[in-house]
Amino acid sequence: MATEDVIPTEVFGGRSFVVGLTGGIACYKMAYVVSALAQAGAKVTVIMTESATRFVTPLTFQALSGRHVYTDQWTHVESQDPQHIQLARAADLMLIAPCSMDMLAKLVTGRTDDVVSLIASAVDRSRQPTLLAPSMNSVMWQQPATQRNLAQLAEDGFRILQPGTGWQACRTEGVGRLPEPDDLLRAIADHLTPHQSREV
Repeated sequence: MATEDVIPTEVFGGRSFVVGLTGGIACYKMAYVVSALAQAGAKVTVIMTESATRFVTPLTFQALSGRHVYTDQWTHVESQDPQHIQLARAADLMLIAPCSMDMLAKLVTGRTDDVVSLIASAVDRSRQPTLLAPSMNSVMWQQPATQRNLAQLAEDGFRILQPGTGWQACRTEGVGRLPEPDDLLRAIADHLTPHQSREV
């Protein structure tokens, strides 16, 4: 199904999004999401953990978004904002997809030792939705630690997107697949509020 048949492009036009990727084979799905948002007129800033760059290169997302891709918390293009706080403040919405088991644990405990967790810590979730799309092996998904972390993150104000069920890269069937790109785009649209873009 084409994106324009699922969500009117005007929903995204003029909006500012931060899209965070963590380590997982499902990173490849995010190329479609970033491209669709950019084509709809959105300002999309992609941020990636070091593990995510092992699956898809930052250059891919730079080409699709037309913007610098952040891969660590030390390299920056805003000389006046070395901690990227402005990126968080300007976002209408943040999406972390795929969101690994490790990233769930980091967000629960407040660790900020990579660019994704750092920027997520600076987003005001009372005004800016932060969507988490977990993606992992079905056994990892079912671990008590994962389920505890998901419950705590929901209580902390994160919006949890349920993973899909099906064939996984580990050659098994089960729960834990990253939602399909059109489903992610629909979730973004559903969680947007009718305010103006936060870009300053």
